[in-house]
Amino acid sequence: MKFVDEASIRVKAGNGGHGCLSFRREKYVERGGPDGGDGGHGGSVYLVADKSLNTLADFRVARMFKADGGEGGSGRNKTGRSGDDLEVFIPIGTVVHDVDTGEVICDLTETGQRQKVAEGGRAGLGNPRFKSSVNRAPRKITKGSDGEARHLSLELKVLADVGLLGMPNAGKSTLITSMSHAKPRIADYPFTTLHPNLGVVRVGRLQSFVMADIPGLIEGAAEGAGLGIQFLKHLQRTGLLLHLVDIAPIDPSTEPADEVRAIAKELAKFSDDLAEKTRWLVINKIDLLSEEDQAVAREMLLEQLQWDGPVFEVSAATGVGTEQLGQAIMLELERIAELAAEA
Repeated sequence: MKFVDEASIRVKAGNGGHGCLSFRREKYVERGGPDGGDGGHGGSVYLVADKSLNTLADFRVARMFKADGGEGGSGRNKTGRSGDDLEVFIPIGTVVHDVDTGEVICDLTETGQRQKVAEGGRAGLGNPRFKSSVNRAPRKITKGSDGEARHLSLELKVLADVGLLGMPNAGKSTLITSMSHAKPRIADYPFTTLHPNLGVVRVGRLQSFVMADIPGLIEGAAEGAGLGIQFLKHLQRTGLLLHLVDIAPIDPSTEPADEVRAIAKELAKFSDDLAEKTRWLVINKIDLLSEEDQAVAREMLLEQLQWDGPVFEVSAATGVGTEQLGQAIMLELERIAELAAEA
């Protein structure tokens, strides 16, 4: 299966129209002279960031985008019509590479941001352009130039303030549903989520943040196991990571601490920057344990991990603890924003 948040497309700008070779010929008019019009310019291709899009799925079908070419000039000094520019709308957060050169062309991170990726061909010149005192009847024109053609790679990285990570079935989709209005598909088997889901979590009347439900990672994700690399890329843009762990796994042989270590290892393999991001531990499914068992499981987990960072206990299914988690996240994001503004 091809992951929908990566796509390859080809773009072709329009060719310029040719100049016209023509001479004025009218009854009773002597020596009319050259009157060939210039051609029109070819249309260019632009990529435009659109907030209404959140996936590159459409580019699995439409892979070629071509702008209109310019029309040729004609007699009576009529200039050919220029080709219309073509705008290709892509999701915010898309990084665009040139496949042939490897260069990064642009990173569209704001609504309406626009980038020209293929230049339209220049218009050809009609024969009047070459008229001179020694050449009153030039028979020279120029042809329009070809429009630029490029092979582009599109890579969407989710733009979110908070990223959820954890093993499959840790409860990430349930948590984002509980804290926001997102409606991801949820089932009782691994890999329910096949692409990131975004949800807006409102903490106060004017306070909110965007949370991304990153599909479950597995050991070996940094080397491409499962769909790991594609999903790890999404975490690069987040300001805060929530590491969700199932405190009451279905399989009694599963150690929650081992799962936390395995994912932390994959983050470090993929990127030092990702491994150094602020990461909070969120213990989920506390509703499945008694208060006494919950306290024992928590202490055992923290001792095994030697965890010294923030810890939250929630039940994504019932909503217990999610309000306090949301408020803490909002305060942390405001702190991060203040530090960024001072830097």
